[in-house]
Amino acid sequence: MAKDKQVKRLLVVEDDVGLQKQLRWCFEDFEVEIAGDGELALASLRRFEPPVVTLDLGLPPDPANASEGLKTLQSILALAPYTKVIVVTGNDDRQNALKAIELGAYDFYQKPVDGDILNLIVERAYQLYRLEEENRLLTATEQNGPLRGIIASSPEMLEVCRMIEKVAPADVTTLLIGDSGTGKELLAKALHRLSMRNKQSLVAINCAAIPENLLESELFGYEKGAFTGAAKQTKGKIEYANGGTLFLDEIGDLPMALQAKLLRFLQERVIERVGGREEIPVDVRVVCATHRSLPGMVERGEFREDLYYRLSEITIDIPTLAERSGDSVLLARAFVERFNRELRKNIRGLAPDAVVAIENHPWPGNVRELENKVKRATIMTEGNQITAADLQIDTPDDATPLNLREVRELAERKAIIRALANAEGNISRAAELLGLTRPTLYSLLNKYQLQAKEASNA
Repeated sequence: MAKDKQVKRLLVVEDDVGLQKQLRWCFEDFEVEIAGDGELALASLRRFEPPVVTLDLGLPPDPANASEGLKTLQSILALAPYTKVIVVTGNDDRQNALKAIELGAYDFYQKPVDGDILNLIVERAYQLYRLEEENRLLTATEQNGPLRGIIASSPEMLEVCRMIEKVAPADVTTLLIGDSGTGKELLAKALHRLSMRNKQSLVAINCAAIPENLLESELFGYEKGAFTGAAKQTKGKIEYANGGTLFLDEIGDLPMALQAKLLRFLQERVIERVGGREEIPVDVRVVCATHRSLPGMVERGEFREDLYYRLSEITIDIPTLAERSGDSVLLARAFVERFNRELRKNIRGLAPDAVVAIENHPWPGNVRELENKVKRATIMTEGNQITAADLQIDTPDDATPLNLREVRELAERKAIIRALANAEGNISRAAELLGLTRPTLYSLLNKYQLQAKEASNA
């Protein structure tokens, strides 16, 4: 029988029979399953699939110690990494409770049991599980949609996505401009998926990756005997894209000699294979991408001006990762989820110092650099969270924290230093500038461990 997704399920792992009964009645809003030891707990986990587990660390065969409970915790999280585990410990066993948190437990509760308080903790854990589950489902839906693979929340990148959605149905040549690693190929695929040509092929060729003497035959094909080794007639990439989309990546690296031939194709929509004379009509939508400044190349005579205007009927500028406010952390978390699945790891996310480091890193290699850093960290980390050290990123001394209290305190400290500098260390004058009383300013100086003279010279 299929499980009702609205039923709130809770697994209680507890060997004390009296406490089992108390806990069963404690959670009236939950469907409760009881397990008396680690082996039964894992069996129930597989069958019952509870979002939340309360786990007594003192389990048989060694109830006097936490070893069996901690072992069971690790097994639970290995089988169901998203499950929220609340460890229940003795009132003098804080050390093992903290160790459980390090291993990935959601929270801990110390005996004696207060039903109302424990119920509140369990309910909060359940709501968090559901929220995270909805987020995972939303992410999966987005990945299966037309813009799948593009993860963004910044206004800068959302505007790019809106442009893609508007431009895709129009059968116009589109130029994607952006630094290496910004996702040009993903956006080209999205343009194809959203176009009227999505039932046909998307054919891609990297103009920078193929030697100049081979690129012409790769693009236009060749006739038998056109050159040494041309043993049979062969279609080029343009012909293979007939009816679909042709993606010319790194178009800025296209040799000048081929630019004229590509221009003729864009104007006439016919090609001639190398060594051939027959004009072959081809119906394709052309999407190009480059990290180079084509207008600058036109000025230097390195790129044909008429070809540039043909390619840029619609131009979409893709921002760098550093310009996409908030996206770096969003992407990093998505990469952790992905590499957890691919590498069979159980990383529980990003440590606070990793978040600050990611937000403040310039990311010269853009999304590709971030992806590589997170993948390496997922493989190498020895903890349950990825730290700044795992990412091999330094946290700047002046990095702005995410926590609002820390932000306020940082701003307050800077304001006091500025006021004292303007007042040349005079407390009364600095207090006046800040709109504070002298005692309040002295209190703040003590809070931030500042001396009036040192602050004025800071």
